[in-house]
Amino acid sequence: MNLAFISIGSNIEDRLYYLVEAVRALHTHEKINVLSVSSVYETAPVGYTEQAEFLNSVIHIETSLDAQSLLAICQHIEVELGRVRDIRWGPRIVDLDILLYNNETIVTENLIVPHPRMCERAFVLIPLLEIDSTIVHPSTGELLSKEEAVSDVGVVLWKKSDGVMQFLGSN
Repeated sequence: MNLAFISIGSNIEDRLYYLVEAVRALHTHEKINVLSVSSVYETAPVGYTEQAEFLNSVIHIETSLDAQSLLAICQHIEVELGRVRDIRWGPRIVDLDILLYNNETIVTENLIVPHPRMCERAFVLIPLLEIDSTIVHPSTGELLSKEEAVSDVGVVLWKKSDGVMQFLGSN
C-alpha cells in the first residue's frame, strides 16, 4: 500500500463545501482510504493576489494506485467539481496537489513529487505538519518542520479538524 499527502485548496463560492466534496470523492474511491484530514486554514492568495482568500487543508491517504493514477484521479475530481484552469495561480473552485508519495522523488512531464513549491508555502506546510510533524523531505533528508515557511504568520486556523468522518459531515 502506498502513502501520500495531498493538499486541497478553494477560494470560490462555498469554499468549505468544495474541500469536503474533494475529500469525500477521494475517500469513496475504491482504491483510496483517507487516513487523516488536517484542520482548515484560511490564507491569502499567492502569485496572482487579486482574488479571494483560500481555505486550505491537507489529507493523508493510503492507496493501491501508483502516483500517475492518483494524479489522474485528483484531476478528474477537480473537473467534476467544476475547476476551470484559465489564470495561473488564479481563483479556483478546488485544487488538489500531491505533495508527497511514499518517500519517493518523482519527476515526469506532468508530476513532480515532492511538490516543487511545497517548502515555500506555509499554507501547505502548516496543515501537513499538523498531521505528521516528523515528515522528512525525501530529497534533502531534512525535517519539514525546519523549513522557513513554517513560521509564516499569514495562515489562520479557520476550522479545527476532529477526524475524517467529522470533516466529511462539515457541509
